[in-house]
Amino acid sequence: MKEYKLLYQIKTLEKLIGRMFIYNDMSDSLIHLTPTQMQIIEYILLNQKENIYQKDLESILNLRRATVSGVLQTMEKNQLISRIIDPNDSRIKRIILNPASQKIFNNHEKIIEEIEKIIIKDISETELSQFLIIIQKMQNNLKLVAKKERN
Repeated sequence: MKEYKLLYQIKTLEKLIGRMFIYNDMSDSLIHLTPTQMQIIEYILLNQKENIYQKDLESILNLRRATVSGVLQTMEKNQLISRIIDPNDSRIKRIILNPASQKIFNNHEKIIEEIEKIIIKDISETELSQFLIIIQKMQNNLKLVAKKERN
């Protein structure tokens, strides 16, 4: 039976992608967004008409409460977001973007697009489609195991 060492390959790819972010010129922004921060900002931008709470982000991003809480604290410290008390329920806080977030997000999104172009160079649409199907199946497999462990 062939040993794939798939996890090593995935980790290597992740490191190479991380290095691309480091080497990319982001000097116009003093704040370097993490992928999770990018996802949060993008979600809020796409759902501006909705009230967004921490529990929404936990569910959408499939992250634990403590993880999202820590990310939001950092974002608040960096003045990317504000948390305001919900007028209907004083126990929870709505998450809103601060004006600088959009500009920083746009700069980072351009970098992501450039890196994605590099990553998919010489990969056909069919191969990319198959890869996305496979990676989704892998994610679902891990989610199933995590769900069983919680029960």
